[in-house]
Amino acid sequence: MHAENDADGIDFCTLGMFIIDEIEFPPPKPPVTNILGGAGSYSALGARIFSPPPRSKAVGWIVDCGSDFPPELRETIARWDTSCLIRETPHRLTTRGWNGYGEHEHRAFRYTTPKLRLDHHALANTQLLWSKAFHLICSPARCIDLVDNILALRGQSRDVGSKTRPLFIWEPVPDLCTAKELTNCCNALKYVDVVSPNHSELGAFFGRDTDAKDHVDYRAIEDLCNRWLQSGVGIVVRAGKDGCFVARQDFGKWVPAYHQSAEKVLDPTGGGNGFLGGLAMGLVRGGSAPGLQNLYEAAIWGSISASLAIEQVGMPILSYAEPGETWNGVRVEERLSDFRVQLEKYVQP
Repeated sequence: MHAENDADGIDFCTLGMFIIDEIEFPPPKPPVTNILGGAGSYSALGARIFSPPPRSKAVGWIVDCGSDFPPELRETIARWDTSCLIRETPHRLTTRGWNGYGEHEHRAFRYTTPKLRLDHHALANTQLLWSKAFHLICSPARCIDLVDNILALRGQSRDVGSKTRPLFIWEPVPDLCTAKELTNCCNALKYVDVVSPNHSELGAFFGRDTDAKDHVDYRAIEDLCNRWLQSGVGIVVRAGKDGCFVARQDFGKWVPAYHQSAEKVLDPTGGGNGFLGGLAMGLVRGGSAPGLQNLYEAAIWGSISASLAIEQVGMPILSYAEPGETWNGVRVEERLSDFRVQLEKYVQP
């Protein structure tokens, strides 16, 4: 992990939503309710895992608290000690969602209360506007709009902030990963630094199946990534138990998943979002300077964040013990070191 300790500033900000989750598993496993969730929460978690105090304040996210907001979730958020912008919205219910899991990693999702989507207006007149990296989860057209408006806000602001262009990490929204959206997607790639669909979403843009019998179709994923690389974007395709494919114009590599046993994965909810939070921190702090040159290292950080997100139902448990903090009783540095040993033995598929 990079040891630098800037005096202040935001390294990461997500515009993913906060959602209170209800999760229903196949019988006989009972459902769980009032779970801290949503793309915003899990990506913030992924970034926070690599940001022990005092750098925890470098993690920015936004939580809209409705009239039904559970006190215990406020306590969890406070415990993370991040730069969380909490907005009280007592006239409405908090955004809630239902997650249903079935066989073969099938997941169903629906909102059970009206959602409150975040946009660039939420960043105005806040320190979050000056983040070094932004996580966006949206359609191609909305991605372009958000990047343009965030940059415009930074240009108009009188606040003292970095004039360096921030990094934009785009997670395409699943419903609009379709062949009809491919042209719009290719346009959006020109605006962002990294795009990260999962393997099914990547295939859907091209009308291709990227699953094989026991694993993903590695060659199909590599081929489809090559079609995007001419835009100059960095690509990280998340492939569940098969890890992820990391590509830039000058290289392409597979990174395995940290957990190689399905028994270690109790709830995959938020694993991909958590991955992107860790990835963003790796892009910002995984080398001598922020940027795409850190993409492979960033994917390693993302894999560690994802591994901690999926070991339990809901969020991993943060504890404090000398000489630092642990998540699920694990020191992040030790897990990272263990993973590097795994990588030395890993054979590219």
